[in-house]
Order: sequence, then C-alpha cells, then structure tokens
Amino acid sequence: MAGDAAWLAKVQEAALEPDLPIVDPHHHLWDHPGSRYLLDELLKDTGSGHNVVATVFMECAAMYRADGPVRMAPVGETEFVNGIAAMSASGLYGKTRACAGIVGFADLTLGAPVAEVLEAHMNAAPDRFRGIRHAAGWDRDDRVRKSHTNPTEHLLLDSTFREGYAQLGKFGMSFDSWLYHPQIPELTDLARAFPDIPVIFDHFGGPLGIGPYEGKRDAIFAQWKKDVAELAKCPNVNAKLGGINMAVNGFGWHKNDKPPTSSELTAATRDWYLHMIDMFGPERCMFESNFPVDKLSVSYGVLWNSFKQIAAGFSANEKTALFSGTASRVYRLPSFA
Repeated sequence: MAGDAAWLAKVQEAALEPDLPIVDPHHHLWDHPGSRYLLDELLKDTGSGHNVVATVFMECAAMYRADGPVRMAPVGETEFVNGIAAMSASGLYGKTRACAGIVGFADLTLGAPVAEVLEAHMNAAPDRFRGIRHAAGWDRDDRVRKSHTNPTEHLLLDSTFREGYAQLGKFGMSFDSWLYHPQIPELTDLARAFPDIPVIFDHFGGPLGIGPYEGKRDAIFAQWKKDVAELAKCPNVNAKLGGINMAVNGFGWHKNDKPPTSSELTAATRDWYLHMIDMFGPERCMFESNFPVDKLSVSYGVLWNSFKQIAAGFSANEKTALFSGTASRVYRLPSFA
C-alpha cells in the first residue's frame, strides 16, 4: 500500500551531502485511528541519514481541547506540541530538536476577539510559538476537497477575517498560507494590505492536478508562474519549497507499484522549485518535508535527496539559506547547526 513502510522501502538511497544542516520547517504530529505520527515516528524519519537539526510543527487540528469554548479548542494542540518539544529538548531523544517552532490555528474569522486565542497560544508555548495558519484552500469543484478549516470562498478577502488577521501584527506573529493555486492573487492582495505581517507561502500555493485540473499541468504552470512572480514582489512573503507530492497535486506517485526515486521526483518537479527560487531568491526560500502528508508518495530520505539534487548548482551560502537559514530566520529559531 502506498505510504506504508513496506512500499516506501522498495526505494532506498544513501543520503546526499549527509552533513548539511537541515531545519525542516513544516511537519505535523497526530494520532488518528490507523494513522499515528508522533515523536517516535518523526525521529525515525528525520534520522534516516540527513542532518536534521531542528523542525517546525505546523497545525493540523490535532489534540484540540475537548472542554471549554470552541474558539479556544486549538490551544490544546499547542499545549500538546510544546510537551513534545520539551521531550526533544531534553536531549534524551537525539540531536534533532523537534518542534523548536510551533505554528497553531486560531479562527481569524472571529475578528478582533481572536486576540484572546492568540494570547492563549503564546502563554501555552512562550518560547516556541511563532504564528498562525488558517488554511484557505477552496475550490468550486466538489472533487477538490476543501481545507480542514472548511473555509468559505474568498476567505482571504473577507473583512472580518482581515480584522482577525490584523491581530497577528500586534502579537508579532507570522501567517502561514495554505490555499490552492487559483487563490494566489488573493494572498498577494492580503500581503500587500498588511506589509508588516510576515507571510509564509506554503506548498507552492497548492498547484492542483485533479478533478477539473487534471491533464492541464502546462497551462496551470504558465499562469502559476505569473501569479508567483507577482506575489514575490511582496517583501514580507517567504516561500516554502515542498508539499507538492500530495494526491491533490496530481502526480500520482501513490498509484505506482513503488515510490519514486529522488531522480524521478527531481525530473518531474524541478521547474516548480527553480521558478520559486528565481522569484524569491534563496534567502527567502526554505525546503520543507510536509510529513507525514507527503509520505503517501515518498520516503523522507529520498525527498531530501531530491531537494539536494535541485540545489546542486547553488553556492554554499545559498544552500545554507535553502536548507536551514531561511527557516531559522523566519521562525526565529536559535542556532542548532
């Protein structure tokens, strides 16, 4: 079965440049029926040959509070992850500092009253909490699943959402954006309206390859390039390079008898990565794993080998930015290298 250990083990590779420090700025933790990804599973992946020195946790609606006001429920996730981070910081689980930064969820459509939730997140993890992700992925076609936050159409343009978004600036928080590629111009509008709030552009802006977008990759890529170029003009936006191996992206790796090699991944996706780096520059880009979501398609070690192949022609300083420097700066992490 795609994504399971036996299927992923069909392709094994030694780590390229195994000493290169990596800060993985995007992974999840959860314990769902039939799907467990907690500290042990994360460290098994990060310990597969690459030098992963630290990670950043990204919200995924895990371990919400069962009691109390619904608006405060997401604070439970931060409490849970901060405990995992404390375990890792003890040094008893190896050198990787898991969840050195934490990005949580708060419902920004609450408007200005969301400040109460933001303050609670900060209090739950004062040394690690960095920002909010309120996923906005929406498409009019039912074959494209909406984000787990069940967003409305044009969420990023909504005035009440923006009232809540403005509170991020008061707390010095960043905003991680997860949306689909037709929505990128709306993110550009948001970033321009609030130039002092740092934005992290996740997963290439979610280029779709299923449903009405299947078989249209060339046309989508052409428009995506233009939209990304416009977004990159916003100096407050940084970009994550990864999260393009999900089923929604349409490459179909999970349908094959065995997972892709790093060379196969690179050949299929290189142009997306290089355009992002061309537009934002290495100093505003960071490679990300998006695990365990991308684990449906590829193992951790093979994925990072692909990243290293894509970055092979860059200078040492540029590689440092792409693999650890940008993530450390954007998420305000201490030095682990």
